[in-house]
Amino acid sequence: MVTAFSIVFMRDLFAIVILFGIYSLVSASFFVNLDAVDVALTEAAVGAGISTVLMLGTLALTTRREKKSSHGPTLPLMVVTVTGAALIFATLDMPYFSDPANPIHQHIAPRFIEQSGQEIGVPNMVTSVLASYRGYDTLGEVVVIFAAGLGVLTLLGRFGKRPEITMPSPSMSHHLILRVIAKALIPLIILYGLYIQFHGDYGPGGGFQAGVIFAAAIILYAIIFGTEKAQRVISPTVIHILMAVGVLIYAGVGVITMFLGGNFLGYNVLAHDPVHGQHYGILLVELGVGVTVTAVMLSIFFDFSDRKRIQSIEEQ
Repeated sequence: MVTAFSIVFMRDLFAIVILFGIYSLVSASFFVNLDAVDVALTEAAVGAGISTVLMLGTLALTTRREKKSSHGPTLPLMVVTVTGAALIFATLDMPYFSDPANPIHQHIAPRFIEQSGQEIGVPNMVTSVLASYRGYDTLGEVVVIFAAGLGVLTLLGRFGKRPEITMPSPSMSHHLILRVIAKALIPLIILYGLYIQFHGDYGPGGGFQAGVIFAAAIILYAIIFGTEKAQRVISPTVIHILMAVGVLIYAGVGVITMFLGGNFLGYNVLAHDPVHGQHYGILLVELGVGVTVTAVMLSIFFDFSDRKRIQSIEEQ
């Protein structure tokens, strides 16, 4: 609550972004305390990690200080008060926290707990729910991430005619300590991302978390050694293609299951027995998630970086 109130009253946008990262990290600790480790890992990687970097990239295109509003606070305060009151009133009809009589504990949760081991054969029940039982929903989430990436590309003028970028990007390669630490950390980050990607069946992880970790490794390389060198490793054109490839991999698995006589995203038909089919299907769709998330995060970061240099060229 202290962090949230500080964010509301501060005007230094840089400090606000850092506080948002702290708020996200504290929220991740709440999820760990509730044994929701998968959610905690996502919150830490996305909220405290990559989102902070992207918000700092946004500040590079704007200003550090919040401009004084030309409107009074009365109307926004009324809207927030009414909305907050409605939300609080709605909570009165909710079941008590951890109440065993909660409807979700009577129908859905027992079904997953009792049957997922036999039907899916994946030790991590969260992965069973997200990638199999709720495969449609997760496909929708991947499409939303892809659409968000396209939206950022459009807003930053990525699809329009832009001047050639001749100005070198800023880097920190002249700092020996940062250069050595980055070279030591980046391979470990990528290795950890691979572990999160392919161990999500057995522990916390999966494509969403792994995609952000992969992107963080490339972004760290770009910050230390410069955007041009990072784009030689993986070019923006390849990144834009991979944004769509991940979605196509996910949806393509569903199309293949239909051709094999099953339902859309019904993985049972992918192997000689349903459990192995579920394993193959979950592995493929998680790969699609990881590819799209990685590409979208990198695309947004590179677009922010390029846009800053374009602004400097236009001002000159």
